[in-house]
Amino acid sequence: MKVLNQGREDKKLFELHTSICCTLAHPKHLEILSLLRQRELSVGEIADQMGISLANASQHLVILRDKQVVVTWREGVNVYYQISNPKIVQACGLMREVLFEQLARGGELAERMQQEGD
Repeated sequence: MKVLNQGREDKKLFELHTSICCTLAHPKHLEILSLLRQRELSVGEIADQMGISLANASQHLVILRDKQVVVTWREGVNVYYQISNPKIVQACGLMREVLFEQLARGGELAERMQQEGD
């Protein structure tokens, strides 16, 4: 019976993992996280730095907040955002390293194929 429960728990964990990965799969969300890596920012500062409307920035931030990727607090009329856990930055950094390695291998492969074709 324990094996069956563990399987169900694993499936639930996989679903939660997928949900976070899907949230991080949006280019604007990654851009926001890149900005917040440096320091906490207000929604207005995020919108300005990204060159998007306040409403658009707010929509993306609501998604990140709902998935607990960012946390918020209010100071006067401003709402500030910061990344909820430094491991999120580490995870994004690792995925970026994997991407660069894949791009480098792809470039090397394309270069070898071109040399073989000459």
